[in-house]
Amino acid sequence: MRIITRDVPPRAAWALEQAGVHPLLARLYAARGIRSADELDDSLARLLPPEQLKGTAEAAACLADALTAGQRICVVADYDCDGATACAVALRGLKLLGARPDTLGYVVPDRAVHGYGLTPAIVELALAQRPDVLVTVDNGIASLEGVAHARARGLRVVVTDHHLPAQVQGQVVLPEADVIVNPNQPGCPFESKHLAGVGVMFYVLLALRAELRRRGAFDRAAQPRLDSLLDLVALGTVADVVKLDANNRRLVAQGLKRIRAGRMQPGVAALFAAAGRRPERAGAFDFGFALGPRINAAGRLADMTLGIECLLTDDPGRATELAQQLDGINRERRGVEAGMREQAEALLERLMPQGEPPPAIALYDPEFHEGVVGIVASRLKDRVHRPTFVFARGQDGLLKGSGRSIPGFHLRDALDLVSKRHPGVLRKFGGHAMAAGCTVAQADFVTFAQAFVTVASEWLDDTLLARTVATDGPLEPQWFAPEVVQILDQEVWGQAFEAPLFCDEVEVVSQRIVGERHLKLSVRHAGQLRDAIWFGRCDPLPERSRLAYRLSLDEFNGQPRVQMVVEAQG
Repeated sequence: MRIITRDVPPRAAWALEQAGVHPLLARLYAARGIRSADELDDSLARLLPPEQLKGTAEAAACLADALTAGQRICVVADYDCDGATACAVALRGLKLLGARPDTLGYVVPDRAVHGYGLTPAIVELALAQRPDVLVTVDNGIASLEGVAHARARGLRVVVTDHHLPAQVQGQVVLPEADVIVNPNQPGCPFESKHLAGVGVMFYVLLALRAELRRRGAFDRAAQPRLDSLLDLVALGTVADVVKLDANNRRLVAQGLKRIRAGRMQPGVAALFAAAGRRPERAGAFDFGFALGPRINAAGRLADMTLGIECLLTDDPGRATELAQQLDGINRERRGVEAGMREQAEALLERLMPQGEPPPAIALYDPEFHEGVVGIVASRLKDRVHRPTFVFARGQDGLLKGSGRSIPGFHLRDALDLVSKRHPGVLRKFGGHAMAAGCTVAQADFVTFAQAFVTVASEWLDDTLLARTVATDGPLEPQWFAPEVVQILDQEVWGQAFEAPLFCDEVEVVSQRIVGERHLKLSVRHAGQLRDAIWFGRCDPLPERSRLAYRLSLDEFNGQPRVQMVVEAQG
């Protein structure tokens, strides 16, 4: 473990502090690339304009025509939280903009039955609703066959997605949809390439509202308030772990403000209650670790329709009922994951006879559950700091793999190289730098695993294979205060804009195991005794330890007190 300290440009920190930013926040923001207080303006007026996103004008015209003619629109969703929130945003937004409820519908693939994206089978499922227009959310950019099938059946197809396009023999190939809206399609000038699927759909609605306004459906003063959807946009954005660039941070900040003020969909409120979290203190952490997993659990073990219906209902009682069902499924998911993770770690040990893992990991067991391979891959990746794929057998007999990567190793590009070196081994693949999926025949698993390790051995050196934890350095004693923790908790932190992590050398005064697997500590820091805890750690620490930690508030006798939550030891 190597603990490093982020560089803090002194001029940037000074400029932020002079502009009125809290001194600690000024230091943290400067270390994350913020150079002026103007960049911290999270107002809706600072959002990138929809017209910069290629395809939004054409999508708006297509959807406006459909709304005006009373045509039926079917949303083709995805089975994760981003896809579920994008579907809810699409249907709620279209209804706000004048679509009759009886003209709106949706379909969502079953992970085990249909696989990912707009397939011909999903088109056939959608045809039962007699739609005129299909709108994909969080999928479709690589659905060449599905889009062609829909067009052949007489449907207009609007693809809204954020994933990378498909490649054939090294060339980008786009589906022949009527319209494509995707910041990652060739020729799109949109500055934020990291919009989640729900963010792309929200931008399409902004463009549709402008088009309807231009057609005289309403004026600016009377136009529908699409900002009422921002709680869903924020939830999907954080849950999909996309980079929180300036535009995404604004979307998330606006959603959090509405939730803290009590303005949210009944389903979001019910999910907060089911998770035991308080909306008035909502943070990005709640989206990523409380609400998001409960929605994702439906797509992993059951039917994502439950998650979408929870986000669509306006009946608080129904929302509570659905949120409780999702909570139960999530508890079941944790049980399945725990058992599968134990199996995976046993397989992993066989790959590490000397205790050192290979440059990359690929695991398969006939007992693995397809719905949680991604979670287990993520857990193993975190444990051994190696690109990791975990596979399970699908209903069609093929192995479905989900992968997670480490900084410096582009997972989708690695799959592309494997496919070139071993034609036919990868039946399907796609994804991003840090997360990807693929399908292989069981007979080809060993070939894939060996090829994947070979690519990793070529691309990764000792520096990249060493686990590095970036911290914000020592924390001055005056900032160990509940009000400071509350200030930090109000900010938007996440992927590529990491939450504050401090590092100090401390004296360990006492330590004990609580809850069977957590290390409870009392440490002396800057002459003061402080409470600390290291979740998931049982091994004792030496008397003098250099710890990387974040701050949290712990309630004791009704009084908030600051606690150090240890993340690493260096």
